[in-house]
Amino acid sequence: MPRPVNAEKRAELLKQVVNHLQHHGVAQMSLSPLAESIGTTKRMLLYYFGSRENLLAQALAACRPDAHAMFDDVRNSAGLRKAAHTLWEAMTVGEQSGPVRMLLQLLSLAATDPEQYGDIAAETVEVMIGPIAAAYVRLGHPPQQARTAATLLVSGLRGLCQDRLVTHDVARTDAAARRLIRDAVTTAD
Repeated sequence: MPRPVNAEKRAELLKQVVNHLQHHGVAQMSLSPLAESIGTTKRMLLYYFGSRENLLAQALAACRPDAHAMFDDVRNSAGLRKAAHTLWEAMTVGEQSGPVRMLLQLLSLAATDPEQYGDIAAETVEVMIGPIAAAYVRLGHPPQQARTAATLLVSGLRGLCQDRLVTHDVARTDAAARRLIRDAVTTAD
């Protein structure tokens, strides 16, 4: 009978993996060098996470903004606006601002290597769009229109976040995010 997984050890390893990926990127992630860098073995990473792909998926899940927590209670336009601003802040100045780099790398890799990264990138996009689309539906939008609006909001904010990372222009990207959110919420009225 296999021994039970030590949840504390697994959580600590995942935290170290996320930290490593934030500083070294996703593109060249290989288990042996990763394990050596964080003071463990490839065998232990496989024991706790099963595969490289599963480890990457869990690292991304562990550090992305919780769209459900931000958007599940949205019942009106003011709530949608507030949740969208909370998302922007999480992506740019909150504890999620570091992991956004991982997400942007993943999306770029998925465009050039869809076999290896396509599924995990699509799932990563959907976990953001789904809760936001549900908020739009609660505001009375038909489901397809709600998904379109959620896609515009998520992709727009993600693009502005990438712009900020490249240009370091906080004032311009904040102003653009406020406008994007205002326009996205106006369409929700």
